[in-house]
Amino acid sequence: MNLDKILAISGKPGLYVLKVQTRTGFVAESLLDGKKITVNLKSNVSLLSEISIYTHEGEKPLTEVMQKIAAKENKGQAISHKEDNATLAAYFKEILPDYDEERVYPSDIKKVLNWYNTLQAKGLVTDLAPAAAEAPEETPAVEEKPKKAPAAKKPKAKKEEK
Repeated sequence: MNLDKILAISGKPGLYVLKVQTRTGFVAESLLDGKKITVNLKSNVSLLSEISIYTHEGEKPLTEVMQKIAAKENKGQAISHKEDNATLAAYFKEILPDYDEERVYPSDIKKVLNWYNTLQAKGLVTDLAPAAAEAPEETPAVEEKPKKAPAAKKPKAKKEEK
């Protein structure tokens, strides 16, 4: 599994896996407790594959950052997100030396480490593959298409007899 189906839902703790897309939103399963929830389209939802970290040269995709953490930790647990801010900043500086300290807040570092540790605990870190090395998967997006009304049958004209 890659980060394409891993979600962070605003106001909900932890991470979720996208299961099914519905007409009014989608169904997601919590990585923490396995419970399924329905999420409407008005909720603020972020795909982890779409998140980037600010660096001085631009932005680094979260996938790359998590790969660097996995490489440093030999695919094991990272430090706890509950460490003090100075420890977290020093750790993140080892992972991503050029991250922008002014735009990446301690709360962002805590989220990244918490998300990494959650994915690692579920055994999903080994599946984090570099985006450039991945072969593009042909998984079409589920789209709701309006159903067509059945074609109206034309009444057959009766032959008039004279």
